[in-house]
Amino acid sequence: MPRLSSLRARLILLVGLAITPMAAMTVLTGVREREHAIDVARENLQRVANLAAANEAQSLEGARQILRDLSSIPDLLDNQDDCSVLLSDILSKNTDYVNFGLIQMNGDVTCSAVASVGLVNLGDRPHFRRAIAERRFIAGNYVFGRVIGKHTVNLTFPVIKNGDVRAVLFAALDLTELDKFVLDVKLSPGSLMWTIDGQGTTISRRPDPASWFGKPIPQHLRQALATRPAVPVLLTDGDGVERLYAFARVGKADVSDYTVIIGMPYDEIVAAATRDQLIAVAGLAMTITLALLAAWFGGDILIVRRVQALVRTANRIATGSLDTRTGLRYEDEEIGALARSLDEMAHALQKKELERDAAAASLQAADRRKDEFLAMLAHELRNPLAPISSGAQVLKMAHADNPAVARTAEIIARQVEHMTRLIDDLLDVSRVTRGLVKLNRQPLDLRTVVEDAVEQAYPLFKSKRQQLELDIPHAPMGINADHKRMVQVIVNLLNNAAKYTQEYGHIRVRIERDGALVRVEVADDGIGMAPELVARVFELFTQAERTSDRSQGGLGLGLALARTLVTLHGGTVRAASAGANQGSTFTVELPYAEPPPQAQPGSAPAPGAHAARAGGLRCLVVDDNVDAAQTLALFLEAAGHVVHVAHRATEALELARRHAPQLCFLDIGLPDIDGNQLARQLRALPQTAAAQLVAVTGYGRKEDQEKSIAAGFDHYFVKPMDTAKLVQLLAMVRPEAVK
Repeated sequence: MPRLSSLRARLILLVGLAITPMAAMTVLTGVREREHAIDVARENLQRVANLAAANEAQSLEGARQILRDLSSIPDLLDNQDDCSVLLSDILSKNTDYVNFGLIQMNGDVTCSAVASVGLVNLGDRPHFRRAIAERRFIAGNYVFGRVIGKHTVNLTFPVIKNGDVRAVLFAALDLTELDKFVLDVKLSPGSLMWTIDGQGTTISRRPDPASWFGKPIPQHLRQALATRPAVPVLLTDGDGVERLYAFARVGKADVSDYTVIIGMPYDEIVAAATRDQLIAVAGLAMTITLALLAAWFGGDILIVRRVQALVRTANRIATGSLDTRTGLRYEDEEIGALARSLDEMAHALQKKELERDAAAASLQAADRRKDEFLAMLAHELRNPLAPISSGAQVLKMAHADNPAVARTAEIIARQVEHMTRLIDDLLDVSRVTRGLVKLNRQPLDLRTVVEDAVEQAYPLFKSKRQQLELDIPHAPMGINADHKRMVQVIVNLLNNAAKYTQEYGHIRVRIERDGALVRVEVADDGIGMAPELVARVFELFTQAERTSDRSQGGLGLGLALARTLVTLHGGTVRAASAGANQGSTFTVELPYAEPPPQAQPGSAPAPGAHAARAGGLRCLVVDDNVDAAQTLALFLEAAGHVVHVAHRATEALELARRHAPQLCFLDIGLPDIDGNQLARQLRALPQTAAAQLVAVTGYGRKEDQEKSIAAGFDHYFVKPMDTAKLVQLLAMVRPEAVK
């Protein structure tokens, strides 16, 4: 018996040693899963709040665009009746709003989409006074409409004529319609979502919005909002429920002072983790119980060996080998039960691993959807650039003998080209950060690169009244580089210097050659950097500490992108600072190369610059964007061609039958049928069967281009059109070849 008791004691000790790592892993896993669930909930909650704020900001941007367009109408202030009719028509097309109106400088509403019984004066409204004082779009605080008798927020925009504010336009947004902009935001049961104005007054709440309009938010939310927490915080509401609250500003400071607040019950966040912990603890308790029974009833070497096998299995599972199994038979005894428990635990952990892989696949799908969104965004951004680019070219051609106009047109064209490149960068920003970008290297003069970068960054210096000093040598500084990417590098350094330099500060840019290297140095007398920040300033998402006087924001990508691009060019970039408030210096060094040949004054224009004037073509321009169609038509007419314009596919087909155009420019995104289908119909007409068809679109993906070429297009242009390539196309198309 004593020996038996000793054996049992030793077996219990062995089982205890074997089960300890598994128990520790189970407890640690449970704790980490709980912490991870909370962290994931914080991220998701903040993401949802940001999404809701972005949706509401988009609605405010729409209102700002409507009011901006109205303010540009020349005779808006002249005839009150015509003005009211116009605003009534706009109100009928924008059902989210309950009124549009025009406020005179004395506060009287002289023009309104909704007729009032008597004269209404809004001179006491803060949004009216702010629009006059700040001369910009103002999203006002909550107000109960005097004329319409509804809960609203007034969105105002000043009407500026000859540099003076002459009146103020307003749009009254019905708060009962505000929720529709965030209907796609799914809230779990017990969650709350608020939208408040700059004074903490409720303008939207889910659930039960009607009873909260115009009321202040609870005090504990107001106190939390005052601290502007960067991550969600845990608060106890008046109903006794603990909720995790996320805060998100609606748009930038020039859009609104509104804030979206979303609270999710804390118990719901940790419920799944708590349940998993209980299951894990229950499984662990079962395992320990079975192991102790096995030790108690075991007594020979066979039991010890089987227990050792279980210990080895548990240790392998603890190291991450989730496909490990005991390999023991599940007999009707204690060790078999313990083996089954270990295998079931490993299976459960392996299942969770597979679920994690599935979640990763879901994230990849979301990333693809993000790419599709970026493609759509690039299309929408390219559309307004097309008429600007064509208009600049028309100015240049029509006023070639006026140096000021020609120079202005060149600046516009250059900036449109740069913005187009930025839109392209938006589509491959992940490739840039991973170093996968392809460089279009050519001989450049570094002085020109710096001058182009200064031209882009100058508005930021001007807004902060900073002094910029350029120390640029007279001799060319040759490099072999991608012009667009090197301008991006210098712009990022200049923007960084302006951002972290106080008003009236000084920024100096110096170019010099040092043997086989050329060096660009950007120095400022701003806030400087601590040594630990200097060491990691080129890492992704690294920024200086935010304070009240340093609110420029940003994602911390600029310097990281700059280092990546400089490295791809075979150069180096480094930062230096003497410490806080001692300024910073960023230095880029690149290999020297022979500079490009200097252009001679009065040199002949590029081939094909005026070739389009040699023969007049019959052209058809089809685009539902009126500005884009008109500017392209002006450009073609200035080149000596006959142009017919249509804004719908049906109209284009009628013009094609009547005039038999030789060259057709078709937008893909038309309102009735798309441009690809229109191209097929034009090919079927005898009048345009041999015409040259040119696709003009904001979609620049490869699959979009392939689809258009398959539809019968001869050429494919991405908005804004490259006028140099357009001139070459016009020079190649001969009237006699397409009759």
